[in-house]
Amino acid sequence: MISKEDLEKIDTEKMFEVYDSWPEIAKKSYYSDIEIVNFGKINHIVFAGMGGSGTLGDFFSAVLSRTNLHVNVVKGYLLPKNVDSNTLVITTSVSGNTVETLSVLDSAKKIGCKIIAFSSGGEMENYCNKNNILFRKIEKYHSPRASFVSFLYSILHILETIIPVGEKEIENSILELEKTKKNISSHNMKLDNKALSLAMRLKGIPLIYYPWGLEAVAIRFKTSLQENSKTHAIVEDVVEASHNGIVAWEIKSSIDPIILEGKDDYMKTKERWKIFEDYFNEKNIHFEKIISIEGDIFSKLVNMIYILDYASIYLAIKNNVDPTPVESVIYIKKRL
Repeated sequence: MISKEDLEKIDTEKMFEVYDSWPEIAKKSYYSDIEIVNFGKINHIVFAGMGGSGTLGDFFSAVLSRTNLHVNVVKGYLLPKNVDSNTLVITTSVSGNTVETLSVLDSAKKIGCKIIAFSSGGEMENYCNKNNILFRKIEKYHSPRASFVSFLYSILHILETIIPVGEKEIENSILELEKTKKNISSHNMKLDNKALSLAMRLKGIPLIYYPWGLEAVAIRFKTSLQENSKTHAIVEDVVEASHNGIVAWEIKSSIDPIILEGKDDYMKTKERWKIFEDYFNEKNIHFEKIISIEGDIFSKLVNMIYILDYASIYLAIKNNVDPTPVESVIYIKKRL
């Protein structure tokens, strides 16, 4: 087991303290006095962002999948060809200096579509001020990945006329975050801590199985493991894996399978989970399972991300790795 002292010693920039404050940051961000924006009728949205900022696009795409809005998520330099003057392009860069997202912002300006940009400052703020583009400044906490709820709940507030998540759902999600905090925060360094116990059981390379509705959570967990724990990680849709990925288990492996299961998964997906579990048990393959809370999609997603992000921090501490530095990312950025 790791201890609070281990956290304080190895996590040199105290990332864990920000995660301990996620429910409070979420509440502060949603009930902020940042001006709300109304774009009128929108039927196509493009979310553009990389890394921790890119998670926001995945998240909102999942939430909006149950609406009539057409959503694209761009993680790169180029906008899709179906963008026109009636499209809303939402660019997010926590640092404000992400070159790919700045490229998308410039392209959107040239097309003449509706645009709003979010960052904590940087080049994105300067570009928007110079080009009269709608911009909202959001507070950064520690790092882009740790700032997830600050940006998520601020954007929900600012775009409340576009993103159909009611105040009751948002309040419920914050209450669930508060409940989860009591279990997974650094104030509970015991084995009943879901995030800590998951981290302590992981030994090999995590392979994260997910249903389509939880894709945003799986991708976020993968990137958090890569950035915080400095470990390789793999994601696979459980239905697609039934046609190919499952075959890889026919030989001995150092992979750790992790099942991300939703309480309200489609009945055929539930059937698939049962088959996978039976298969793993028959093959004596140890697997982990994380089940979502009950309720609306928004609360499920943000709550699972909270647990799994914290698990990636605990895994880093277990492996004596400081979760904050991302030297390889800096290396690439310097070469661009």
